[in-house]
Amino acid sequence: MTITPNIAERVGVNLHLRPSHPLNTIKTLIENHFLKTDPTFELYSTLPPLVSTQSCFDDLLIPPTHSSRSKSDTYYYDNTTCLRTHTSAHQSTLLKESGSKRFLVTGDVYRRDEIDRCHYPVFHQMEGVKMFEAGTGGDVIEEDLKRTLEGVTKEIFGEVEMRWNDDYFPFTSPSFELEIFFNGEWLEVLGCGVIQTKIIENAGLKQPGWAFGLGLERLAMVLFEIPDIRLFWSKDPRFIDQFKSGEIIKFKPFSKYPSSIRDISFWTGSQNFHANDFSEIVRNCISEDIIESVELIDEFVHPKTKEVSNCFRFTYRSMERSLTNEEIDKVHFKVRERAVDELGVVLR
Repeated sequence: MTITPNIAERVGVNLHLRPSHPLNTIKTLIENHFLKTDPTFELYSTLPPLVSTQSCFDDLLIPPTHSSRSKSDTYYYDNTTCLRTHTSAHQSTLLKESGSKRFLVTGDVYRRDEIDRCHYPVFHQMEGVKMFEAGTGGDVIEEDLKRTLEGVTKEIFGEVEMRWNDDYFPFTSPSFELEIFFNGEWLEVLGCGVIQTKIIENAGLKQPGWAFGLGLERLAMVLFEIPDIRLFWSKDPRFIDQFKSGEIIKFKPFSKYPSSIRDISFWTGSQNFHANDFSEIVRNCISEDIIESVELIDEFVHPKTKEVSNCFRFTYRSMERSLTNEEIDKVHFKVRERAVDELGVVLR
């Protein structure tokens, strides 16, 4: 099992269901738009995050060798069960077993990832699916998909410039990415496409359809001007009390506490070393989110032995209080110890 206690304690928190939370506000805004334009859409927000690897990967035509299946990317309970890496993990089950034809699924998803202000091992997605009558042409489905998602985007961001880019996903073809020009730059909003025929056939259906997926944190960070993804998990009243149910309110930063920098250098000792595994060790050494980022600042390959040396820079900063050098050093020492014990690295 690769699900750590640090991750397990976040299962069931369901930030997207808390009425005044920014993630719930975004979720509700999108759901209401869909129900207003098409009341037949079904809403799912409490589906359990522990899913089969069949539904998370195989049913979506994700190849066996795809990087998303690796233990460095996914939290496995056992060989056949994992924490969902996307809400698309429920697509085939809902189509096949529940008979749902138009639905939105919102939930927490889990991925082993780097540590910075935009990435967190638990985040929230929304998946949307709409099926059509058998025989409906792909051009009709694509046109409906783009029109629908442009409408949702206007609901969220107002009148903004949009552009569609071709993209690739194993489970849709053709696939697209929607971007908007917001605050002076192009911002990716969502990915989508026409569902692969094989997925539909495997679900025992003949009707074609489209699907989309979007990240709630990505949108909320822009709309609420929240600068660090860790804040969504904050229990500090200075964060929580700023927001009201259903309202998009710009975040007012409270005092930004000072940062402290530490470095760790080591020989990786193995060609199997993965930065995500190191990030997971770091997360498991802290009881609260006091690390703002971990950045690879130098990589050296020995000219004779071909051994690889990495230097990672840690930025320690709590969102809620000042940190002492003593507690920072204690965590940093623990990271060094566990990296040696669990990854086999050789400290420099």
